[in-house]
Amino acid sequence: MTILHTGDWHLGHTLAGYDRSEEQQQMLNQMVEIVKERQPDVFLLCGDVYHTSQPSAAMQTLFNQTIVRLHDTCPKMVIIVTAGNHDSGTKHEIFRTPWSYLNVYMIGTFDRENSNSHIISIPGKGIVIALPYTHERNLQQDTIQALLDEAQRLNTDSLPIVMSAHTAISGADFLGHEDATEKTVGGIDAINVGDMGIGYDYLALGHIHHQQFVHTGKHNVRYAGSPLPVSFDENYDHSVSIVSIDKHNDTPQVETISIHNLRPLTTLPPNGAAAWNEAKEMLRAFPDELPNYIRLNVEISDVLPADARQEALQIAQGKQCRFCVLNVIRRKQEQQAGAHITIQELQRMSPIEVAEMYAKDTDLAFDDDMHKMLENVMNELKENEL
Repeated sequence: MTILHTGDWHLGHTLAGYDRSEEQQQMLNQMVEIVKERQPDVFLLCGDVYHTSQPSAAMQTLFNQTIVRLHDTCPKMVIIVTAGNHDSGTKHEIFRTPWSYLNVYMIGTFDRENSNSHIISIPGKGIVIALPYTHERNLQQDTIQALLDEAQRLNTDSLPIVMSAHTAISGADFLGHEDATEKTVGGIDAINVGDMGIGYDYLALGHIHHQQFVHTGKHNVRYAGSPLPVSFDENYDHSVSIVSIDKHNDTPQVETISIHNLRPLTTLPPNGAAAWNEAKEMLRAFPDELPNYIRLNVEISDVLPADARQEALQIAQGKQCRFCVLNVIRRKQEQQAGAHITIQELQRMSPIEVAEMYAKDTDLAFDDDMHKMLENVMNELKENEL
């Protein structure tokens, strides 16, 4: 069985107010070309199709057109799309029945009453267990293992068994996620890979944007990563994964195919930060013809001039680049408890970090129990948004 493993498309994402639909369209065009060349048996999209649970009509149209193009390019291919934490699981399934006529499976919510509906047989090729994002209390370890056991019972021909999920796995590299801690990333608590059960040949993951294997000794647990960066801190290659598995209990063979970004995200300076005058000169010297998004890392000891952003925008006028962000970094000697922080610094902090800072400044205890309670409240709020 050959699988194209991808995820975290985040269609509809904007960057500092700039529309990115042209880049997203080009990314999807590349997906179609890869399918045309490789003719995989399964196209596996592991969540976060959209950047918001309320995508625009234009983004929904773009997605629907792409799924039809993928089907027309490779009619024998089974397309499986699961919802992520950014998606609305219920809306994801509205057109589940008509999609099925094109060999497309839309899996938005976990069906506890009919959990075996998440087991998708690919005749003569393998079995896929498709799990959408759901809170951990709705999907216990014994439930996952029961699905794997059922897939094994059905697998009389020793075909590959693949499981997909949209979650955070402890030990993965969360590089590029602004709100990541050791315990949570993107509002999802990290779980141990052992909680995903045993018996799969490949665990296809979504949620983490950095493509990687999660090291378990078996080389079979992988994040495909996002095909386009959604933040300047995602300073790494973005790609899709082509996964080949001959039979059950074989080690997957994985190849990455890079996705070209029409407008790369560039930070000036590339490492560290520069004084405001130096940063302006870097922006002024940036080649006029390059269409990159630009972030300026500026080191300060006090505050930036009030018109700093407007000055940067004026420097970028006439260039093809899009100036986006002034990333203010306070000198280390200025970073101390009780010190004033800038709006940009506050925006980069997670709610938990703000609570921890407040507790520290007011000599309040912020123990593990309070940390967990705040995480639970944040997860409840996120679920209510979907």
